[in-house]
Amino acid sequence: MTSPAERYAAARDAAAHPETVAFAATQKFDLDPFQIEGCHALERGHSVLVAAPTGAGKTIVGEFAIHLAMQTPSDKAFYTTPMKALSNQKFRELVSVYGPDDVGLLTGDTNINGNARIVVMTTEVLRNMIYADSAALTDLRYVVMDEVHYLADRFRGAVWEEVIIHLPASVRLISLSATVSNAEEFGDWLDTVRGDTEVIVSEIRPVPLEQHVLVRDDLLPLFDDRAGIATATVNQELMRIRSATGSRHDNNKKSQAYRSDRHAGRQSPRPPRGGRRPVRSANVQRIERMDRPDVIQLLERTNLLPAIFFIFSRVGCDAAVQQVRRSGIRLTTPEERAEIREFVEEHTRTLQDEDLGVLGYFEWVDNLERGVASHHAGLLPAFKEVVEELYRRKLVKVVFATETLALGINMPARTVVLEKMEKFNGEARVAITSGEYTQLTGRAGRRGIDVEGHAVVQWTEGMDPQAVAALASRRTYPLNSSFRPTYNMAVNLIDMFGRPRARQILESSFAQFQADRAVVGLARQVREAEESLAGYLSAMDCEHSDFLDYASIRRELSDLEKKNRQDSHAPRSARDKRMKRIQSLRTRMQRHGCHGCPDRESHARWAERYWKLKRQTDRTRKQIETRTGTVARVFDRVVDVLFTLDYVTGAGDDISLTDAGRTMRRIYGERDLLVAESLRQGLWKGLDAPSLAAMACCLVYEPRRDEANSGERGLPRGAFRVAYEKTSDLWARLDDLEQDHQLPGSEPLSAGLAGPMHAWARGALLDRVLVDADMAAGDFVRWAKQTIDLLDQLSLVAEDISIARTARQALDGVRRGIVAYSAM
Repeated sequence: MTSPAERYAAARDAAAHPETVAFAATQKFDLDPFQIEGCHALERGHSVLVAAPTGAGKTIVGEFAIHLAMQTPSDKAFYTTPMKALSNQKFRELVSVYGPDDVGLLTGDTNINGNARIVVMTTEVLRNMIYADSAALTDLRYVVMDEVHYLADRFRGAVWEEVIIHLPASVRLISLSATVSNAEEFGDWLDTVRGDTEVIVSEIRPVPLEQHVLVRDDLLPLFDDRAGIATATVNQELMRIRSATGSRHDNNKKSQAYRSDRHAGRQSPRPPRGGRRPVRSANVQRIERMDRPDVIQLLERTNLLPAIFFIFSRVGCDAAVQQVRRSGIRLTTPEERAEIREFVEEHTRTLQDEDLGVLGYFEWVDNLERGVASHHAGLLPAFKEVVEELYRRKLVKVVFATETLALGINMPARTVVLEKMEKFNGEARVAITSGEYTQLTGRAGRRGIDVEGHAVVQWTEGMDPQAVAALASRRTYPLNSSFRPTYNMAVNLIDMFGRPRARQILESSFAQFQADRAVVGLARQVREAEESLAGYLSAMDCEHSDFLDYASIRRELSDLEKKNRQDSHAPRSARDKRMKRIQSLRTRMQRHGCHGCPDRESHARWAERYWKLKRQTDRTRKQIETRTGTVARVFDRVVDVLFTLDYVTGAGDDISLTDAGRTMRRIYGERDLLVAESLRQGLWKGLDAPSLAAMACCLVYEPRRDEANSGERGLPRGAFRVAYEKTSDLWARLDDLEQDHQLPGSEPLSAGLAGPMHAWARGALLDRVLVDADMAAGDFVRWAKQTIDLLDQLSLVAEDISIARTARQALDGVRRGIVAYSAM
């Protein structure tokens, strides 16, 4: 029961923040303390950074900013997300609150009511609006940046920093982040560049998470202490199982690997069903894993559905669904199956009949009616949206998903199952990190529905419960900047601010902020090292002469003698020259005043420590030199390339854009320079629409690591091949130029999808295109949409009217069928 003083403080707080009180009254749940703190900060006119666990309700603070905007006649609020799927989801949610007239959606390939007072968009769209000085920015009061920790993404992260730096000072910024260990550092930077930013960190999950290990058919708690992870100890029963199986595992890795290869795909005997069986660690020799259908039935019996099984491969997700299908499991009632069928038919009715079989539609629907589905990037976006909505409606009970599902999509589960604690990163199998573990298991526990969420890790041979417990309890995943200046960024900054101001702006990036903070630490190391070096010099002080000079002679002599022994095959002239130097050093050493010092070897030991520490300190000083002004130096190199290619003109700080530079202002993407140069040199003149679509695809497509280089096999013939060769030659010249200016360059063009994209733009049937592309429908749609984005840019920036017209025709040719279709 609250005291009178507490009630008085609460009443005073409510009186000071009436909008927070009004907003809270419209919510389904009482606001948590961190949400109230965030709303109060916004009501006071500040920006906020909110870092909280997945599912904690961070977006409430962003929605409050929208609420504030709508209390005025004209204020606008933008809500940005890193993914189109997230944007679509948020758009639907806000339309349900504010109605379709006041809410818009901009995602590059979708433009709905873009002039509305509330607009949901991808972060790139907002960046482009800022650089174009769009009229839509008028009256903009709040910008919500959801999943702002994407700032660390090495491909797209720079966009978040560009937006944060360039938004007008009058805009309040609401940054929503997953839990990161350096939230205060990020908040300090936001306060530096935006001003008045409050940092609000919460590590409390609104729904507690219970951690389990599935051993045979027993769900054993990971921790003995159920009061909380922070003080918990690992379940000793798991440690006894580890002890009983660990030594055999360690001694028989090779035979085990052989056995697993031979028996891959053979199903393990099913364990007894019924009540929970105690595990007798003394008798455990091998832990047989439960089949997936049995795991699902166990979760169903213990009321732990709906569940998400995270499997770190698309093939594995689809295979898991097939395994459940073959087992005959049905998790739905006849009424639920009828509702599923009606929903799917309603949201896929515009798909063409000839495409349904190609997409595996009928088997997919049958699996949905069983209450089971997969979810990964290879799935058609429309199918993914249907799965997400059916799961939210509790009609689909089990989803087998890749880790991409953990990135913000609202699909809360009662239980999350991790079958393995490692994944393939493209090069090797690596253990998942504590951040990944937290992100994945954060999906478990639905607020207002579940009393607690459940994370289930399935036992594997050689598992160390201590390592799993460490993943579950650790909070060490920092947010690090991936910012680097691009050509498009450089021309926009120069045009808007001039070169000196552009350098200052770049120096205010989070990348430089972190580098400068690192410099502070490095400088402290140098100061401490200098004190030690002074102490070493004092310890080797010799009354006979300068011992540091003597030590340097000894050191050089020792290095040369060692090199002489190792380099016996060197040319005679080189060895003779070296021997002459060695003899000279020996003579100098023997004549040196310190050579006869009785404390010579004691001094020498101090000298060895001195030289070792001096080498380390010199390296640290170089680190400081390379970090200071890092971003501005890269910007200068980018500007030098632009000078060389005549995109900017002038001298020193007094520079401006040429006509080519002004064109590049509107070209966004990894290959901005190559696209601008290709247009300027007219390399794509004369291409028809399918060929230009294929060329655009070559510029955006990134092949898989394991994808073989097909060379010119399957490439469209005629004018395309000539244009492709010229564009590839141009890329090579630009790459050489970038290398000359100490810039990293880019990957060569990839024509792996050129043939299928050419055929698709020409009107080919879906089944033929997917066979030729050798990829899933979802992957093809993703690359097709990126191709559309580039074609759209070409249609707007190409000065040659024929290329602009062809780009528009190519765009229309690609945007058809499953590429144009959206389920929701």
